[in-house]
Amino acid sequence: MFFAHNLKILRKRKNLTQDDLSVLTQTKRSTINNYENQIALPPIDMLIKFSDYFNISIDTLIKVDFQKLSASQLRELENGHDVYVKGAKLRILTSTVGPDNEENIELVPEKAKAGYLTGFADPEYIVSLPVFRLPFLDKSKKYRTFQISGDSMWPIPQGAYVTGEFITDWTSIKNGQACILFTMNDGLSFKIIENQITEQGSLRCISLNPLFEPYSVAISEIKEIWKFVHYISPELPSEHLEMNQMIRTLADIRKDVGDLKDKLL
Repeated sequence: MFFAHNLKILRKRKNLTQDDLSVLTQTKRSTINNYENQIALPPIDMLIKFSDYFNISIDTLIKVDFQKLSASQLRELENGHDVYVKGAKLRILTSTVGPDNEENIELVPEKAKAGYLTGFADPEYIVSLPVFRLPFLDKSKKYRTFQISGDSMWPIPQGAYVTGEFITDWTSIKNGQACILFTMNDGLSFKIIENQITEQGSLRCISLNPLFEPYSVAISEIKEIWKFVHYISPELPSEHLEMNQMIRTLADIRKDVGDLKDKLL
């Protein structure tokens, strides 16, 4: 049970002393001290009191180690986005912060993508990645940038750097949302998502390039999901409009041929 450490973390993040918290929760200061130092365990009525005050579920207070959460995840909890209340699984992310204690945006270039398979949860690997900041992004959220390969998301060009926002509650993903998915089998994939979690326990992945067939991925296979925010590329999409049109034309021809075969059969 992580209640002792979590209580101390939440109290300090609000810049409260034990005396302050005792007044605000109508609890003896000595009782709070005993909880934080693991001298005593809180009964259910006290857990309810602290749960109500911090607006965090009892399950989260006792089951989740807040010491392993990033600053953005703690802010999500404090802002009322308690994943246990939503019925989703809390997803722990290895992250880095700068000297100012603000979170960095880690960059996963093409040459580092293979290492991400084994290093995504390894602090030493994550620390080894290049980092940067984008001042126009929300500081309360966690971002990471991945260099994409292939042409399945044409007209976004191969080699573009795609930035995503870390998603903890996958049930919140909207149909048509572009996301970066990370699985142990397929690595990193950039796709348009159709959310089928409630009905089938999976996400349907759709490419912008019509030559690539949609496919489904079971939730149990997914390790991370990042919601598309923007991409950076030295190439203008307009340079590839002609090629994109050719691809769509070929796809239409393939569909027409398939329809003719069906009629003939």
